[in-house]
Amino acid sequence: MGKFAASRSGSASHAGTLALTALTPLAWGSTYAVTTEFLPPDRPMFTAVMRALPAGLALLVIGRVLPRGAWIWRAAVLGVLNIGAFFPLLFLAAYRLPGGVAAVLGAVGPLFALVFAALLLAERPTARKVLAGLLGLLGVGLVVLRAEARLDMVGVLAGLAGAASMSAGTVLTKRWGRPEGVGALALTGWQLTAGGLLLVPVALLVEGAPPALSGENLLGYAYLGIVGTALGYWIWFRGISRLPATSVAFLALLSPVSAAVIGWAALGQALSLVQLLGMVLALGGTLLGQAPAGPSRRAASPPEPVRPAPRTACTSR
Repeated sequence: MGKFAASRSGSASHAGTLALTALTPLAWGSTYAVTTEFLPPDRPMFTAVMRALPAGLALLVIGRVLPRGAWIWRAAVLGVLNIGAFFPLLFLAAYRLPGGVAAVLGAVGPLFALVFAALLLAERPTARKVLAGLLGLLGVGLVVLRAEARLDMVGVLAGLAGAASMSAGTVLTKRWGRPEGVGALALTGWQLTAGGLLLVPVALLVEGAPPALSGENLLGYAYLGIVGTALGYWIWFRGISRLPATSVAFLALLSPVSAAVIGWAALGQALSLVQLLGMVLALGGTLLGQAPAGPSRRAASPPEPVRPAPRTACTSR
């Protein structure tokens, strides 16, 4: 009886963590509407900086923990993969691939995650998860693709590289875990700060000086920074620490579905029967992707033991 109660409690906890983590891609789906309605046009790199760096510095101050030892370079690597490289590649693909092609390329992410999980976590990809990835990809394609969509090789490569970058970051975050005594909030701050600092020179080189901002712009950036980034990535990395990496990766399929629903509800965009079918398929792929991973071919290397990071006051410059 005790084992049964414990099993039920564990299942409920898993389902609760899964549901909470799913809120992040649902929030990410609002990025398009916020960008088009509140932010200055044609400033994707500046927007990436405004999303990542202020949120990262704020979380550093709240967490009051700085990376030490091996975690200095690990935080930098994760910051590049999840933020510093992912954001520019995402925006480049979106600008060069109209018609939702960029979203379809992003939906390849779960399949990349299966490959990286096999290489780094020794999780054998099951036929069920491969099918889930293909089903989700088809569903997202039906939701976002338009007849006028065209291909651009630079955009295609950027979209695939962005999906691979985020997937690699997700799996590496799972493999490395966190230093003892350091929570997901601090780890999120490390990554956002590292990625944001990398984006600053890129934004200045590509777009020049920051634009003048209106109150509406500041409101949009505040929403993206607080809800879509600081809170969203904290929930995301918390979920990675408690769930299989590939299960979390499949939740990203919810983002384009959320974007389509928000576009219909808030922007008056029409939804066709084909798009509704695509949403059903994408949701089906997401749920199917929550199946347990296959047995390991070899034992995954345990995270390298790291001494607890001392809690020190952090001052931002």
